[in-house]
Amino acid sequence: MNKQKKAGFGNNLLNLLRNNTVPVMFIIICAVCIPVSGFSGSYLLNEMTTRIGRNTFLILSLLIPIMAGMGLNFGMTLGAMAGEIALILTSDWQIWGIPGVVLAMIVSIPISILFGIICGTLLNKAKGREMITSYIISFFMNGIYQLVVLYMMGPIIPISHSSIKLPRGYGIRNTVSLLNMRQCIDNLLAVNIAGVRIPVLTLLIIAALCLFIVWFRKTKLGQDMRAVGQDMEVARDAGINVDRTRIISIVMSTVLAGFGMILYLQNMGNIATYSSHSQIGMFCIAALLVGGASVEKASIGNVFLGVALFHLMFILAPTVGAKITGDSMIGEYFRVFISYGVITVALIMYEVKKRRQKSLMGQQLQQEQLEEEAK
Repeated sequence: MNKQKKAGFGNNLLNLLRNNTVPVMFIIICAVCIPVSGFSGSYLLNEMTTRIGRNTFLILSLLIPIMAGMGLNFGMTLGAMAGEIALILTSDWQIWGIPGVVLAMIVSIPISILFGIICGTLLNKAKGREMITSYIISFFMNGIYQLVVLYMMGPIIPISHSSIKLPRGYGIRNTVSLLNMRQCIDNLLAVNIAGVRIPVLTLLIIAALCLFIVWFRKTKLGQDMRAVGQDMEVARDAGINVDRTRIISIVMSTVLAGFGMILYLQNMGNIATYSSHSQIGMFCIAALLVGGASVEKASIGNVFLGVALFHLMFILAPTVGAKITGDSMIGEYFRVFISYGVITVALIMYEVKKRRQKSLMGQQLQQEQLEEEAK
């Protein structure tokens, strides 16, 4: 009896490790790096709290397309672009603080919806290849974004303040200052506990989005998205407009990504006009995968675990790299390598697991056929 219990426990532990290889790998890396870095516990907690507040909203915007079976939405970069455009316009209108953040979110909505409809329509033409298609769409739309910001803002889109325009009189500077709204959300209702600053309002906004996602999954539209994600043909036979449902999921993701980018940039205090959005999708997807999510399944728990582990590694890597090799750039290279490597490993493991499940199902079906023939 004891042997059976031990064998059962061993199999359960093996399955747990097999299903959560990436999170376990990151926990081991962070556990090794923390003592080497020499950082104090309060410093790490402060940094982690800041980064959780800064990045979690963006990562949560990825959950709805996964629920609809559209995989990891690299097209969330389009929402980030919409948020940046809204903040540039708000800066030109000189509306700062929380009113400026709220106005930027409102302005970003129609831009995000437009981008989301374009992205969702194109993804419906590439069913089964949504991830690579959304990745290429983000590059294409980045070219349009730069055309708008570099040439159209000034001559076509009125920009009055010279502080954000290039000296030639049109186009936006490489950096736009948000100093007058920097951390306005984070500082409101912030509390200090044992030397750790907690941005309460930011965390409340994130909690509200988590509750919305939980509620949305139970709605008719949420159930339709889950049905589409499980099997498009069955969903279509059930009377669900599959293409429309998929577009709505991308639009919702893009709008939420726009809000998340505005929260992210108000924390940073400036906009790197031509590069802020360029890697945001990659890092958010990497963080989600680090939390144990897959192409087909992701939860709110995966988001919080992923943002904690991924950004803890981001904090530790440069210092640990400098201490081990004497060159701080090694840590930066390691950080970039890990972010791309995590996506690669997670996608390979997902495909291997998917093929293994198909093989097992085939073996079971073959066994059932043999048993029927024997009878």
